[in-house]
Amino acid sequence: MKYFQNITLLPIIMTCLITGCSNGDLGQAPVPENYEETINEWKEYRIDVLKGPTNWLRLDGIYWLEEGENRFGSGDDQDLRLPEGTIPEHAGVVILEDGIITMKVANGVKITHEGEAVTEMILYDGENRPRVEHDDLEWFIDTRGDRHGIRLYNKDNPKADAFEGFPAYPLDENWHLKARFIPHTDSTTMTVDNVIGERVERYSPGNVEFEIDGEIFSLIAFEASSGLFIIFSDETNRTETYHAGRYMIIPFPDENGKTIIDFNKAYNPPCAFNVHTTCQLPPPQNRIDAAITAGEKRPVDWEGI
Repeated sequence: MKYFQNITLLPIIMTCLITGCSNGDLGQAPVPENYEETINEWKEYRIDVLKGPTNWLRLDGIYWLEEGENRFGSGDDQDLRLPEGTIPEHAGVVILEDGIITMKVANGVKITHEGEAVTEMILYDGENRPRVEHDDLEWFIDTRGDRHGIRLYNKDNPKADAFEGFPAYPLDENWHLKARFIPHTDSTTMTVDNVIGERVERYSPGNVEFEIDGEIFSLIAFEASSGLFIIFSDETNRTETYHAGRYMIIPFPDENGKTIIDFNKAYNPPCAFNVHTTCQLPPPQNRIDAAITAGEKRPVDWEGI
């Protein structure tokens, strides 16, 4: 809520009351002269982020802990069996006790934290989640509800190294649209489902309206650090795009409530290409009864949920 805590929504609300938020404010938005270049830069940035050493393409698994001792390593007899050849057959023990998680490293095994070898370390104290490494593996504690697990990344991933982006529709300026932000008059929290059936509460500062072929659509917006976060689905989900929907980040509105919604920047959620994720699903109100033929298509050769 940081952006909207630092501004007043009254001017936006008053603008809509005075002008009626005319539909003439909507439709296709002009694009800058370097539009294609900026979209290509955005795509390259997205590729670089996804290929990062601890990003979605290299997430290798989540290993859930039982209360008490959990033996870990690559051996068949381990409670947490990590990928073969990446770590000794027995590398140590992870102990979950009363919500505190401690790792004890086996003799002769080198596991480091910030470059320094450790023999025993608290991996989760109820708040902090330090990262540790062994060769190409890096992990930390992930918590989902009342479950705790080791979130493991494998940096030795040739498929991620070769990643050049997901299939996408051709760039189409017609999907670069004017939008208006309609703020909620009070603080609004929405319940959002995720792909594994959990429900989470998210703050929504308002809705975003835009026009397609003369019809006005409205999407619930959530706040992210870099803009308004949109989770949406549309008719292309049936055949061409990820079946559970796509994501977008759009600019925060100006003082008049105006912003841009550019569907050429619609992107796949991580659960479209990695089975170890828990993506949030579009609220029912964010299902668009139109085919948004822009942005990323369904991943190919990547296993999702």
